[in-house]
Amino acid sequence: MWLTAPNLTSRHGFSTRHGGFSSAPFHSLNFDPRADHPETVQKNRTFALEQLGYTLEQVCTLEQIHGTKVLEARTEEQVGDGLFSSEAGQILAIGTADCYPILLEDAEAGIVAAVHAGWRGTLGKIAAHAVEKMLERGAKLERIQAAIGPGISGQNYEVSLELGQQFLESGFPDSVVAQAGFEQNPHLDLLEANRFVLLETGVLEENIWASGRCSLEPDFFSYRRDGGKTGRMWAVIGL
Repeated sequence: MWLTAPNLTSRHGFSTRHGGFSSAPFHSLNFDPRADHPETVQKNRTFALEQLGYTLEQVCTLEQIHGTKVLEARTEEQVGDGLFSSEAGQILAIGTADCYPILLEDAEAGIVAAVHAGWRGTLGKIAAHAVEKMLERGAKLERIQAAIGPGISGQNYEVSLELGQQFLESGFPDSVVAQAGFEQNPHLDLLEANRFVLLETGVLEENIWASGRCSLEPDFFSYRRDGGKTGRMWAVIGL
């Protein structure tokens, strides 16, 4: 049901698609009510959060828009793609189905963040924005731990030549855009792109953990694999 990162001390998790109550094609642990039955999604959320020792009333969520805005967590839903909090009892939740979830923590400063990084958010360096918000609240770069959950792998993420070029022109290394400059479409490695953003921001390499799991694997929901008709995973973290 939940994957966890060895470098985070706060209770957290990256969900799989297993262990819930939704029917196909959203089977079974779907957190998104837009096409599924809302009461079933509510049951999924409640049950899954209980496994981490959390309640649904603690969760702060976003209407995600594939942007770069990182907001201080509130109980009411906000519009953006990242949350940060230094308040005990608040649970930050990010939804994904190919995009990368990134969880951040400075345990000593008592601050956490959660980020939704698709290609737009990655290109706009949303992870760096989240780190900046943490630093403003007393976090230290050398203490920040980062965990990158499952997302679409570079091997499976074919993009246009134009998009690949955008990443190169924005200063991302060639390794992030495989086959750039050839006639065939490049493949974009969002995992390595986000790792690059974190390192560029000053997060220590030894403090960055990645699951290495691809969302096209059967254990996860994938918007691309399932033609848009799919569920959503959650990544959650709280103090």
